[in-house]
Amino acid sequence: MKRRSLLAAVSAATVMTLGGVGYAAHRRARNPYYDGPRSDHFDGIRFHSPDQATDKDLAEVIRWQLARAGEAWPSHFPSPHVDTPPERAGGLRVALIGHASYLFQVAGRNILVDPVYAKRASPLRFAGPKRVNPPGIAFDKLPPIDVVLITHNHYDHLDGPTMARLWQAHQPLIVAPLGNDTILRSYDDTMHVLAKDWGESVDLGGGVTAHLTPANHWSARGLNDRRMALWCSYVLTGPTGTHYHSGDTGLGDGAIFRDARSRFGPARLATLPIGAYEPRWFMKGQHMNPADAVEAALLLEAKQALGHHWGTFRLTDEGVERPVEALAAACAERGGDLSFRALHPGEVWSA
Repeated sequence: MKRRSLLAAVSAATVMTLGGVGYAAHRRARNPYYDGPRSDHFDGIRFHSPDQATDKDLAEVIRWQLARAGEAWPSHFPSPHVDTPPERAGGLRVALIGHASYLFQVAGRNILVDPVYAKRASPLRFAGPKRVNPPGIAFDKLPPIDVVLITHNHYDHLDGPTMARLWQAHQPLIVAPLGNDTILRSYDDTMHVLAKDWGESVDLGGGVTAHLTPANHWSARGLNDRRMALWCSYVLTGPTGTHYHSGDTGLGDGAIFRDARSRFGPARLATLPIGAYEPRWFMKGQHMNPADAVEAALLLEAKQALGHHWGTFRLTDEGVERPVEALAAACAERGGDLSFRALHPGEVWSA
């Protein structure tokens, strides 16, 4: 009995700390984040994606934890890169801060996506996935930040204290999917957030527009708020062409990528997740593996793809360098002329 209770406690901690796993502890009659009209992806309490994976329950979490045979990660996995970005960039300059955090410098605008500077991707300071490398751009080396885009509320993508710090330092335009404005304001009630739905767009200035598009994922900050805030991918359009960015998503049947290609044209650049994918029986619906990411890039007809969501926080079972190896194999098998690089923290791509 003690072992069962311990497993339940460990699994509950996993739910709270790992983006991409978990269960709803009990049903809720109301949504604490969003009170809006029903739609084709909102039932009045919870959101759902076009290809919504079945919610995992506690038994499945325990099954995974009992069977875990994942590769150990090093306590430190330093990047060979560090970036000190310019104050502004006229074209398109992309730097990975770490995991899924980016600085996009496009047409003179400085745009952060999912900025996480925390030492752990967790609501707890003493437990949860710990960084194995420092941010590739130090916080005090950031240029003036005009915009912050949030894709969803898992702790490896929405870092509340960092967002409060950014708000106080830069007063950026903050864009997030529906419901995430409530979460963000809980860290600083003066924070102004534009909460938008799939299919809506925001003018970011400089001729750049952010379009919110569906992703095959979910959301939660705790044990009983599953899918109560929306999640999204972004398409940026402007002077440098079309840039598709996905925070977290499963490939699904590929429809979300085909639809983006149909609506916005071929992607000049696609920034796609390539890590946190094992075991596949548990992760497939919500996280792409490298072969899926290559398929997504091909569906987007991307001229260039960059890979993130690997090598910073150990969330799942694959080894720290396995995503890069698997990406190379997938590109050799399916990539054709596709250029697809896995970025390290501090690494820069520009055009």
